[in-house]
Amino acid sequence: MKPIFIAAVFSLMTSILCTPMVVVFFRRRGFGQEIRDDGPQTHLVKRGTPTMGGVAIIGSTVVGYAVAHVIIAVRGGGGPNASGLLLLFLMLGLGAVGFLDDFIKIRRQRSLGLRARAKFLGQLVVTVGFAVLALQFPDKYGRHPASTHLSYVRDIGAIGLGALGFVALGYVIVSATSNAVNLSDGLDGLAAGAAAMVFGAYTLVAFLQYRNPCEPTFHQGCYQVRDSLDLALLAASAMSACFGFLWWNAPPAQIFMGDTGSLALGGLMAGLAILTRTELLLVAFGGLFAAITVSSIMQTGWFKITRRRTGIGRRIFRMAPLHHHFELAGWEPVTIIVRFWIMSGMAVAFGMGLFYADFIGHG
Repeated sequence: MKPIFIAAVFSLMTSILCTPMVVVFFRRRGFGQEIRDDGPQTHLVKRGTPTMGGVAIIGSTVVGYAVAHVIIAVRGGGGPNASGLLLLFLMLGLGAVGFLDDFIKIRRQRSLGLRARAKFLGQLVVTVGFAVLALQFPDKYGRHPASTHLSYVRDIGAIGLGALGFVALGYVIVSATSNAVNLSDGLDGLAAGAAAMVFGAYTLVAFLQYRNPCEPTFHQGCYQVRDSLDLALLAASAMSACFGFLWWNAPPAQIFMGDTGSLALGGLMAGLAILTRTELLLVAFGGLFAAITVSSIMQTGWFKITRRRTGIGRRIFRMAPLHHHFELAGWEPVTIIVRFWIMSGMAVAFGMGLFYADFIGHG
């Protein structure tokens, strides 16, 4: 428990203390956010606010994880494990794709960065690399970081995917989650606060798995998860990094996480779901992100269908994603953010309830 606490504390302090330095650095270089012309007009005042703040979240997460492992090593423990390093690869890789997207927006002074195909290719390369490597590196008990079975709160033995099926599923989960967090990053603090709750849940999930392993002694209700302590360390570090960033990202935001942060955080969430064997449970934990994504899919789909049938595209919402609909309906941004945080908290609590019910049910 102490290493998890140490990781969380160091990540939080690094995020709170270093994010202002990132703000100053980016302001001096003119790394300001470009705003969509077709978005809510109230957002135009945010033009020029430093973006790419995700580097602070990513850096703080790495610091918390690294310091915790230094403490573990001093006490005679081992270094970072395969699962932790794979999650860092996934987070840093998607963060790099997002950074490039943000950088192009700034350099070309437009709200669109990488072309869709280039962004897709970047996500594909990173995610496939993660998925392939996650099936390697067996430990002394023969456990790999990931499993080729679909999982809910643990592997579903009846649903085997095979190596190729797992790689495909891994891409779907990572791509969907990273893009969902990206869509949710439209109001100051919304994505950071909701993400912190999800990472808090995964900290608890990984800790319970760490305390109930199947090796060296198998028992009812144990978890076939490799390196669960490493997963808890990264989840706790990411949670604290989000909270520290939120100090400066709360409305009115002094810095935005940009695609750098949203893609990295979404990728880390998906990676945690895959390596903790809770892939389907991620839908509950990320209920807010799922709802926001579905609102965009519904809006786009209905617009295209009605335009083909009538020649005039119609919309379900005033604007998508969902938080912009309420913004145009007259809700204050802070009201939307707090209420969406409440929704996220309820979704996370529901997900933890499902996990804990299974945990108790297996005694």
